[in-house]
Amino acid sequence: MNRNIKLSDITYYVGVNDRRTHLFENLWPLTEGIAYNAYLINDEKTVLIDSVEASKTDQFIQEIKSILGDKPLDYLIVNHTEPDHSSSLISLLKTYPNLCIIGNKVTFRFLDGFYGEWKNKKIVEHDDTLSTGKHQLRFYSTPMVHWPDTMMTFDETDGILFSGDAFGSFKTLDGGIFDDELNLNEYEEEIRRYYSNIVGKYGKSVQRAFTLLKNVPIKMIASTHGPIFRKNLNWVLSRYDRWSKGETLPGVVVIYGSMYGHTEEMADYIARKLKETGIPDVRVYDASKTHPSYILSDVWQYSGVVLASPAYNNELFPSIKNIVEKFLERKMTSRYVGVIGTATWSGGGVKALNGLVKTLGWEAVGESIEAKYTAKSSDFDQCDLLSKALAEHIL
Repeated sequence: MNRNIKLSDITYYVGVNDRRTHLFENLWPLTEGIAYNAYLINDEKTVLIDSVEASKTDQFIQEIKSILGDKPLDYLIVNHTEPDHSSSLISLLKTYPNLCIIGNKVTFRFLDGFYGEWKNKKIVEHDDTLSTGKHQLRFYSTPMVHWPDTMMTFDETDGILFSGDAFGSFKTLDGGIFDDELNLNEYEEEIRRYYSNIVGKYGKSVQRAFTLLKNVPIKMIASTHGPIFRKNLNWVLSRYDRWSKGETLPGVVVIYGSMYGHTEEMADYIARKLKETGIPDVRVYDASKTHPSYILSDVWQYSGVVLASPAYNNELFPSIKNIVEKFLERKMTSRYVGVIGTATWSGGGVKALNGLVKTLGWEAVGESIEAKYTAKSSDFDQCDLLSKALAEHIL
């Protein structure tokens, strides 16, 4: 198969779609699939930039052969060693036994650990270059975006930044490959979910990468997942900049756990009251039903949160505890939060939530509300006050 998808005269897209895998990293739902992107420069020296997951190896190698014909594949640049980008390497070496692997010192520490020692290799440092004939490639070290090995490769001839996992996305590329061929509104949720769950913890490293690349004349961004940006670079750059700085938009995510619907009733009530105050976006999630990756994605972009939990065995409801721990893991800061919940024969849920909010360092707004058995008119009155207090902070 030769799709002949060109980024420039001699630079090709050779990535693949994966619509079969259910969970990325066996953690994150792939309801709309994912693309593993790789690129091939067919110059005097031929260069493959990144590779794909092992299950797609046959299609991947066929695409490379359709472009190179009888020419050898000289180099493979490994911007990131995670197996969704490296597990096809053994098959590549069987097809191209003289292939030289290019990476940094950490690259080979990881590749050796995964697949055994690599003999034909070239170790590059930050700001090193590689001439392939017509093209010159420059390497930028960007560790912890999002692994210690991560680097980016910039084609100085065409202005293409091969950015590794940075600026990536869940969701397959369905015919369209480039941003101007796609409806980016359909990708925004999955780009943010990818960022918040995979990269988000490392915002400071993302900002360091921005500083490193600020004077680089980038004309195109080619990530290892999701769309290639050639027209609307600022669309993705501005979002990454805002997310990695922890900047938020006015909105509230209401997250509840509920065994018999009593806490859910309070959550729905306060969501309505928040809309009445003028909050532009309000999202409501049942933490027991919705995968944490979707909740985390929305909390990443909005400035307000309402956490709602019943007491469960004198403690916090498990699904709410699970999602709050995700916030702690990612060191999320600067949110306004309201705490509500219910209790029957014992308390504990609201108390535990207040403790976790303090640990998070979020700003608790208003008084926490714990209804006994079911919410009464006085509890709903308190929800009114809490929604108004949140609106004052957020708007």
